[in-house]
Amino acid sequence: MKTTTRTAMNGLLAVLAALAMHAVYAVQPGDDPNKVARWLDFKEGTFKDRPIDTHGDPVIKFDAPARAADAAVVPIAITAQFPQTPTHYIKKIYMFIDENPEPYLGWFEFTPESGLASLETRVRVEDYTYMRVIAETNDGHLYSAVRFIKASGGCSAPAGKDDAVAEASAGAVRLQPEGQSTPGKPQLVQLMVRHPNRTGMAMNQVTRLYSSAYFVRKVAVTYVDKPVMTANVNFSISENPNFRFYFVPRDGGLLKAHIEDTKNKQFDSQVAIGPHPAVQQTSATTP
Repeated sequence: MKTTTRTAMNGLLAVLAALAMHAVYAVQPGDDPNKVARWLDFKEGTFKDRPIDTHGDPVIKFDAPARAADAAVVPIAITAQFPQTPTHYIKKIYMFIDENPEPYLGWFEFTPESGLASLETRVRVEDYTYMRVIAETNDGHLYSAVRFIKASGGCSAPAGKDDAVAEASAGAVRLQPEGQSTPGKPQLVQLMVRHPNRTGMAMNQVTRLYSSAYFVRKVAVTYVDKPVMTANVNFSISENPNFRFYFVPRDGGLLKAHIEDTKNKQFDSQVAIGPHPAVQQTSATTP
């Protein structure tokens, strides 16, 4: 009798432990055990033992296609569910694509000057995978949103241009505010960067050799010299990186973007916001 009771108790504890792990680590029903273990490794390496609220819808929403039309250019949208204020805001968004060669895509940092911590971009997806967004609020809490996507070959797909031509044309940067600027009201802006963003896993169709990795690694956007959006990312961002995000215009000032890539080349662009005519300026520097 005691043995039976002990066995039943051990079974109950195992079930409770499994349920607790599901709640904390955002394990999805039907996950391959090896893939689950892989995600838990990423989670532990990035967040240690910090709890993650898996019911993050009141904080962040994450949209991605269920099946990608092109695995090398997958549109995603991360939407904040409340405005940025000095007392309550989303400080950082981390992104993981579990089955990519480098699952940790990177992070995006926001401030109250962002107005909204929402972001749209395009990513590469190498295999059927879970994509995970973890939002960190300024009080240190973590919230997750998870989507499953069917796509394959996005990181190993050949580039559309000759490597030398693509690299020579890299560096054009454009900031494009959308709509009329209203002081104090969040305004959408698009940042476009011409860059091959090579993964190092695609075969050059002319030479039949693998092209070396070469990609944008850092993006920093400021308005009147205050941070709006900063990103540390890798080759999981698609060729010719494109980001849509928000900032809060004031009576006038310069919106600036600074880009750095893995060859330490730097590219800059700025646009005047407010009562002055919008003037786009772009420059590039090499080490």
